[in-house]
Amino acid sequence: MKQKRPRFTLPSNYILLFLTIVSVVLMLVTFTTDLFNGVLADVSGHVTVPFQRGISVAGRYLSERTEDLATIRSLQEENDTLREQVDQLTIENNTLMQERYELNNLRSLYQLDQEYSEYDKIGARVIGKDGGNWFSSFIVDKGENDGIAVNMNVIAGSGLVGTVTKVGDNWARVTSIIDDSSNVSGMILATGDNLIVSGDLELMDRNNIRFEKLIDSADKVKEGDKIVTSNISDIYFPGLLIGYITSIDADSNNLTHSGRLTPAVDFEHMDEVLIITQLKDDYDEFEE
Repeated sequence: MKQKRPRFTLPSNYILLFLTIVSVVLMLVTFTTDLFNGVLADVSGHVTVPFQRGISVAGRYLSERTEDLATIRSLQEENDTLREQVDQLTIENNTLMQERYELNNLRSLYQLDQEYSEYDKIGARVIGKDGGNWFSSFIVDKGENDGIAVNMNVIAGSGLVGTVTKVGDNWARVTSIIDDSSNVSGMILATGDNLIVSGDLELMDRNNIRFEKLIDSADKVKEGDKIVTSNISDIYFPGLLIGYITSIDADSNNLTHSGRLTPAVDFEHMDEVLIITQLKDDYDEFEE
């Protein structure tokens, strides 16, 4: 009979020790792994999060700037459109103002034409003037080819402008009653008293010219009275309005009066005139 080998047995205290060691090792591994992961997470948080935050801020800034640029571009386009509209409206407004100004001038000339309907007339446009503020001498666009001759009377606005003093084929020079060389035989419309109206460019700075040799024995002439061309004039047709008396002074001889008058025509602005296409001498002969 064979003898049995004795069975190897590990004491329980060794087994407990082994299990304890294994447990400790596992705990260390677990602790070490969590710590490593924590450290990695902490490092990642300090590095990655600010970077991500910076990208987010930069992206938001670029997006806002892009929107701002788009808004600015839109506003510029709108501003350019509005500027074009303003320029167009300005041109249209200037055109309308010019047309209105010309229409008013034409209406004045038409009324003047009707007021002196007994005379034949032709319209002429002013195309040049001498230096200075006043239209004391100027050029119009009608001449001999249009039947214009020297000494023809010129009217505009509300009354007498002057006479034609020189003529070319398609132009004529007009010397007005405010020129220093001008003398017109006039008459007080209310009383029939005669006087002489003389041009004076210095007085025109106050919108006045002179009159003299007024015999007013009845002392009836007063400021505001109308002065018209007299029927004894050699050049001017009678009854053309010259202006209104502004002031009257007695002369040193105590027989005559002199003073100032305001012309009926605006001699600072002159665009169109009417030329009476008859001469005083020819008209008088026709009337006779």
